[in-house]
Amino acid sequence: MPQHAPSMRVCRDCDGFATAAITTGTRLADGTRATLTVACPACHGTGHATPATASTVPAGR
Repeated sequence: MPQHAPSMRVCRDCDGFATAAITTGTRLADGTRATLTVACPACHGTGHATPATASTVPAGR
């Protein structure tokens, strides 16, 4: 029977789409648009949720 690796959870903030290309509105000399690549601040561009550690999990009241 094959062993399956546990799948990582998808980031809930970016839904797995960790980076986005945003146009600045200006054109370069060759006619293409200038873009900025922005990473998700929650997962830092990985697209996966980081596992909660004991220090980040709220417990008690």
